Amino acid sequence: MLRTSFLFLCAIAAYGQLFTLNKNDMIRLTSKSPYERFEDGRPKVPDNILQAVRDLSMEDAWTVLPGKGFNHQYEGDWRILHPELKLVGRAVTAQFMPVRADLNEIITAGGKEKGYYGGQNQWVIDKLQPGDVLVVDIFGKTEGGTFVGDNLAFYIKQATKTGGLIVDGSVRDLDGIFGFDMPLYFRNAHPTPIRDVMLTGYNVPVRIGGVTVMPGDVVLGDREGVYFIPPQLAEDVVKRGADIKIHDEWTKMKFREGKYKSSDIYGSPHEKSLKDEYDAYHKSKMGGK
Repeated sequence: MLRTSFLFLCAIAAYGQLFTLNKNDMIRLTSKSPYERFEDGRPKVPDNILQAVRDLSMEDAWTVLPGKGFNHQYEGDWRILHPELKLVGRAVTAQFMPVRADLNEIITAGGKEKGYYGGQNQWVIDKLQPGDVLVVDIFGKTEGGTFVGDNLAFYIKQATKTGGLIVDGSVRDLDGIFGFDMPLYFRNAHPTPIRDVMLTGYNVPVRIGGVTVMPGDVVLGDREGVYFIPPQLAEDVVKRGADIKIHDEWTKMKFREGKYKSSDIYGSPHEKSLKDEYDAYHKSKMGGK
């Protein structure tokens, strides 16, 4: 443990700023992504796939990811600012830890050398781009774990356009933030400003509850919670989601007829005539494919 801490401290000092993955390491750790990348190497899942993800649910993602070996990608138990808004975008990660004076001196000095201004939370916020979802590990802290208030939340809304914010910690100025039509997931609210924390990682793997989140993951949030989809599986999730929606449409259509027991239709019909009817319906919805 001592060796690990020493190496971490050396890494911070060597970078002269907060710890982040260099471009080569980012590409290496996300090498399965088939898509183009941002300048820093973060995977850039195409906009058309992100748009298709907006039509999906948590269950759509769940039908694909565990079968691919990703059993810990969902996190629930959030306070959700606007449950009616879907949260979709590319993850930008930030990691905070309880402040430690000697380490924080190095981080602060490195930030000044790089020309960063404002609080350490703003160093990350100022890097956001359209389509980003900022995913913040601030270790569930409530008092002083308030990553943003209404002003910085509004900046995030403007900078990310269609993205949003996830805070494994807290926010402040909730009355002011409520007026923004931005998806926001957080653990709690508190009137204190952010304090007694330090930014130890930017675009690095972070832990959000029971999930390890990577920069560039596709974020899907709805009323239930949040799924973090590895870029290489985003298209599979979209395709499977389309199949599920067709299945659900047909199932409800048959239920409306009032002629069948639930077990005649759901999860799949057992009579050949109904199976053939479903296959024909599916084919028509898929454009004859």
